[in-house]
Amino acid sequence: MREPDSATLAAGNLPEFSVSELSQRLKRTVEEAFGLVRVRGEISGFKRAASGHLYLTLKDADANLDAVCWKGTAGRFTFRPEDGLEVICTGRLTTYPSRSRYQLVIERMEPAGVGALMALLEERRKRLAAEGLFDAARKKPLPYLPDVIGVVTSPTGAVIRDILHRLRERFPRRVLLWPVLVQGEQAAAQVAAAIEGFNRLAPGGAIPRPDLLIVARGGGSLEDLWAFNEEVVVRAAAASAIPLISAVGHETDTTLIDFASDRRAPTPTAAAEIAVPVRAELLLDVLDRQRRLVAAVARHLAERRERVAALSRGLPDPRRLLQAAAQRLDDLSEHLRRALLLGVQRRRVGFERIAGRLQGRPLVQQLARGREALTRADQALGRGFTRLLAERQQRLAAAGSLLASLSYQRVLERGYAVVREAGAGVLTSVKATRPGLALEIEFKDGRTAASVDGGGGGTVRSPRKSGSERPGGQGSLL
Repeated sequence: MREPDSATLAAGNLPEFSVSELSQRLKRTVEEAFGLVRVRGEISGFKRAASGHLYLTLKDADANLDAVCWKGTAGRFTFRPEDGLEVICTGRLTTYPSRSRYQLVIERMEPAGVGALMALLEERRKRLAAEGLFDAARKKPLPYLPDVIGVVTSPTGAVIRDILHRLRERFPRRVLLWPVLVQGEQAAAQVAAAIEGFNRLAPGGAIPRPDLLIVARGGGSLEDLWAFNEEVVVRAAAASAIPLISAVGHETDTTLIDFASDRRAPTPTAAAEIAVPVRAELLLDVLDRQRRLVAAVARHLAERRERVAALSRGLPDPRRLLQAAAQRLDDLSEHLRRALLLGVQRRRVGFERIAGRLQGRPLVQQLARGREALTRADQALGRGFTRLLAERQQRLAAAGSLLASLSYQRVLERGYAVVREAGAGVLTSVKATRPGLALEIEFKDGRTAASVDGGGGGTVRSPRKSGSERPGGQGSLL
């Protein structure tokens, strides 16, 4: 009998684990050894689940590390993670027993230095500029004095108070506030939704549509202002039909929404100053323009008055001109009166001469002869029309008799019938029939429906009688 070797003896002393037990021990070992780690790598395969959790892979030149970030943690990020961005993640290492994989549970994420964010910002700026979103030709002029101003900002910060205070000082206007987050993972989506929401308001509706929009936020780091560099915000600002002023950060801060807006303000307070003029200055300007207008009109009238006076001195006395014209009018009136009297006298003499000729005997005789000729012509025309009408009636009666003699109705009166296919034309041969064919048979006193039994040469049966059919039915015809 062979002695057992040392490997067999050692295996017999090893404890036996189930797969679940071994996975749990590995999980505890990894979590105890790497309870808190800080990892630097490039984001790859970034995916946001419907639940709001983030799944991604951190990679460098030689290795990959799966990572997950839960929804509550992701909502605190000051920028939007995306593929290709180098980040530094802080979290704990754990295992995922269902797939025998280890992964990093991210509790904090930050860009790997400002240089990485600046490179991403520059790449995005060039790409959006190439689409024409920053073209000067697309920018709309701002209204001089808007009735309603829409403000997109945080409702609790100092920004909205500064804007309202400056508007109240310069020229009070109606302000509609759309409260949004101005920092964090959800900020970009809320700002874009606010801009689009203001644009969807119907003019003249229950909520007035703003004439001007202000998107504002206080100062901060590049990461704090990152929401206003997101593509969704830039596209919403560029697509806004309402003129838009961007007032994000301080004077030295620049975000991508500044390029897409119609006007950039260095601060939120400056945005309010751009939005409305100073009321007192406007009143002074209106009064000054009124004074200048009145003075200009008075000066213009004085110049015209002097010119008219100068021209009047070179004109003759208008009363003398009227006196000569009045004398000519009197002369012409007298000539006209005499001409009218002479004309009437000439017309009277002519009419009297014509009346004398009309009362002579020869003219009366001509009128009598003409009347008699007209009477004879009228009588002849009546006799001719009566004769022509009688001839046409005779020809019409003859044609009707010929048409009646040639009609197939005369044939039906002799005992024949016309067979038609229902809804179609006349059947002239038994070969045109087929079993079940619906027929319509016409007699001299009406029509009846029938059908074919059998093939060619079969019998015809009538399913119903017409009002004029003889008792007993038609019987077989084919």
